[in-house]
Amino acid sequence: MTTDRNGRRIATDGGEEFEEYADLGATTADAMAIAETSMDRVHELVPQERPNDRLRAKSVHATGDSEFQYLMRFANDPVPAGARAVLDERPIVTDITMVKSGITGRGHDCEVRKAIGNGAELAAETGMTRTAASVLELDREGVYEDAIAVVGNAPTAALALADCIEQGTRPAVVVATPVGFVKAAESRQRLRDVVGEYDVPAVTNVGRRGGSGLAAGLTNEFVHVASDVRSGETTLDALEAGEL
Repeated sequence: MTTDRNGRRIATDGGEEFEEYADLGATTADAMAIAETSMDRVHELVPQERPNDRLRAKSVHATGDSEFQYLMRFANDPVPAGARAVLDERPIVTDITMVKSGITGRGHDCEVRKAIGNGAELAAETGMTRTAASVLELDREGVYEDAIAVVGNAPTAALALADCIEQGTRPAVVVATPVGFVKAAESRQRLRDVVGEYDVPAVTNVGRRGGSGLAAGLTNEFVHVASDVRSGETTLDALEAGEL
């Protein structure tokens, strides 16, 4: 593994060098070719004109559905906020293990942790779901403050996170795509209302669809944007100005 003049990591395969795409995890020349071709096709469907288009493209790539780009919703410039949080090595906190497993291990030095597994006593005492209790427990510990808060599965975790924000917690950015027929759409709407009121950057979607893979993919795009900032391909100022 070497680096180019911009500091980007260059992987080698049989003597051939190629830029490593941390977001997709390609580690061989063949894998890199597949990753590039895949994203080229996605970008034909989602032209890259504004920072949020990167998240729209990632939603299409993660779901395999070109129409998903129209279901995405953004609040308070999540792309520069997410990239800045990655560059500042803020923790990434997911609701469940599946989302945590989907977060790339390359291109960042952020601690990645899951909420589930915390708050067992609170869940037993109150009867609330384990995921909701885990979010509230970590919030009591201050874990969500300035963190990248990611909910990919549990609507009750999204609702609990909304309560935490309403009560004063300020994540650096929120990714919320809980999936399902019960409370999923409502939980995302509740989050949109709250982040809008308190100026918290966030990316969500509308409808019943969503899921862990989508949440992880959107979070990984923040990592990729941060890598582009490090390499000089863009700047946080440009992203905040709505430029790529």
